[in-house]
Amino acid sequence: MKACRFLWVALLFVAVSCGSVRVTTDYDNEADFSTYRTFAFYKKGIDKAAISDLDKRRILKAIEQALLQKGFTKSDTPDLLVNIFTKSRQKLTVHNDRYYSGWYPWYYGPHVGTHISNYTEGTLFIDLIDARKKTLAWQGIGSGFLVTSGNKPKKEARIREFVSEIMTKYPPGSSE
Repeated sequence: MKACRFLWVALLFVAVSCGSVRVTTDYDNEADFSTYRTFAFYKKGIDKAAISDLDKRRILKAIEQALLQKGFTKSDTPDLLVNIFTKSRQKLTVHNDRYYSGWYPWYYGPHVGTHISNYTEGTLFIDLIDARKKTLAWQGIGSGFLVTSGNKPKKEARIREFVSEIMTKYPPGSSE
């Protein structure tokens, strides 16, 4: 029975670790974040992001919604310029299920042994640039597995999750 419980805990841990977005942030200590009230997208930088235009629009829409919820206003003369860039890489994990000796009728079967899984890990960088000074004020970085299948609703939900998790860390000190 303990082996079965361990297996469920291990599976839950793997599912949670793959599903979460790991977020880190950095910011300019000299920036006064209370003075930023308006934003615009930095088209020149966003155009360089190495993802599809559809995914760019999904990310920008999610960022816009997050900033509007924080009380920002979109403007032609912004306090902040929003830029994004992305990275992705293939990851490989190997799991060995043979941790117990002996015979467990609920454990042995077609899923016992070594399992190899291949997935894409993506990283989204959201830069908030002081428009007046032209310097980086804040950067949020989120990493996690990507939905690369043709399941559009899952992909859109995952993009919203990435952006939401990153933007909860803005402004600095809000959730650290």
